[in-house]
Amino acid sequence: MEALVWKKLPLRKFPFGRRLPCDIYWHAVSFHDNVIYSGQVNKFPGMTEMTRKVNLSRAMRTMQELFPEEYNFYPRSWILPEEFAIFLTEVNLMKENNPRWKPTFIVKPDGGCQGDGIYLVKGPTEIRLMGNLQSRPAVVQEYMAKPFLIDKLKFDIRLYVLLKSLDPLEVYVAKDGLCRFCTEPYQEPSLKNLHQVYMHLTNYALNIHSGNFVHSDSGNTGSKRTFSSILGKLACSGVNIRKLWSDIISLVIKTVIAIVPELKVFYQSDIPTGKPGPSCFQILGFDILLMKNLKPILLEVNANPSMKIEHEQEVSPGVTQYIPSPVDEEVKVAVIRDTLRLVDPHKKKKKQQQQQEEEEEEEPAEQPSAELVELAAQDEESFFQEELENKPELGESPPPEAKPPAVCLKEVFPKYAKQFSYLRLVERIAALFIRFLGVKGTTKLGPTGFRMFIRNSKISNSGFSMAAGDILYIDITRRGIGPSMDQREAGMSLQAFVEAICLLAQRRYKSLSLHEQVELLLDFCEYNLAVLDEKRLACSRSLSTTQATLVTCPQDGLQLSPATPGSAAFQRTQKFVDCRSSQP
Repeated sequence: MEALVWKKLPLRKFPFGRRLPCDIYWHAVSFHDNVIYSGQVNKFPGMTEMTRKVNLSRAMRTMQELFPEEYNFYPRSWILPEEFAIFLTEVNLMKENNPRWKPTFIVKPDGGCQGDGIYLVKGPTEIRLMGNLQSRPAVVQEYMAKPFLIDKLKFDIRLYVLLKSLDPLEVYVAKDGLCRFCTEPYQEPSLKNLHQVYMHLTNYALNIHSGNFVHSDSGNTGSKRTFSSILGKLACSGVNIRKLWSDIISLVIKTVIAIVPELKVFYQSDIPTGKPGPSCFQILGFDILLMKNLKPILLEVNANPSMKIEHEQEVSPGVTQYIPSPVDEEVKVAVIRDTLRLVDPHKKKKKQQQQQEEEEEEEPAEQPSAELVELAAQDEESFFQEELENKPELGESPPPEAKPPAVCLKEVFPKYAKQFSYLRLVERIAALFIRFLGVKGTTKLGPTGFRMFIRNSKISNSGFSMAAGDILYIDITRRGIGPSMDQREAGMSLQAFVEAICLLAQRRYKSLSLHEQVELLLDFCEYNLAVLDEKRLACSRSLSTTQATLVTCPQDGLQLSPATPGSAAFQRTQKFVDCRSSQP
């Protein structure tokens, strides 16, 4: 993989490091693999934590509570062991309301990968018997029992997504991906087939051990195929590919919006504002299941998707050999290549210079015509269709050096920002949370910071006492909600703070949907904090001006005597000092 990518880009590689700083650092696992102070690194702080099953489910649930119709692409989930009683109660209640409901549930260990530890159950009591949840937290989800099948096999889509920046938010989606197939014909789960992993689990690491697994050099056949080949089949059968891609892009953007607030908290902890540090980007692996009606369902997000372009094959008993995989190479090399192109610092400088020149020469913009708007909308819906139309037919090879490789990663945000910006409520909550953290390098809000938030936002002036705020802080913090780099770190996490905001909003604004209540409370808090900031700034400027006047020497060179307590100058200065110190 590395050799193929580096040959195609004007970058010089230092596999053993060097004394001088590098432009790009490529970490294997996480942001903390090495200590760096400049350049760009291919990992975000906290991404590994946020893509774990438990934390991702918490983030998605928060968005489901705020925007239930927008986030119905993530299966109903419960966190174990803490929510086992809730899970048991809700399942029993749903069965009472609908006696015909015969659910199946899938249990996923929090830190598991490659299908490790995943199993299916028919009811809550089986979970209690089959795992030590106290030592290994897990997520239990309703199993999606009616997937879309190809050749009678269940499959999922591994789609590669580049998160290029948090602020401003920049997201790119690969135009092609990988489809990983099960190796046994699919049947809806029953007591007889519940444990047949090759039928129900699409994980490549599991199915490669099946005797039915088919390695293929073609992206159209085998147990691992390109997503573009599947789209071609669907298009031939009359499926609306544009709508399918639109739904997938929507799923990706909404998922990123759900995890960005926590990532911003981790980011400010590791790279505080004003201190030298690298900028970050990261390639994520989205695992997506298509249902029978072609609705995409998010299964999970991988912080470290495999970028291998070969597979192991046993050539003789006990002897394995690495065999190149053309299917992996076709998809993954393009993703890495385009990622490095996008983060190339030299290209970034040229782009900034070009934008500056364009802004200087730019004339006042005219409103676009209706025709241009319609064409732009069509382009947004169909830019992935180009990949299908431009792909050579099977067996046809384009002439070498005929043209540069097509762009693989396409921008989806901020390109579609207008359609999705209303969903970014939790980011506004995160901004308040970060403002009152106080101690640099922490991800938890202490009691003093929470009191300052209540007081400075004027929440305590509207029928909610400071004592009630203290009780709310203790009650929510005691539950230990949310991710943390250091579990010993005490205080309120962002997830807990979000819960507190929701409770305060429900208390203050009645008879509205939750997202409307939260939005009104955020408007209220942000307004009061903006007024407070303006007052502090005005006092600071006035005090600086007065102090400068007091120490200025007259032109004749005589020393100005200091202000005495009875003088008007002293009283003016004292007034400004009192004004500043009286602010909370």
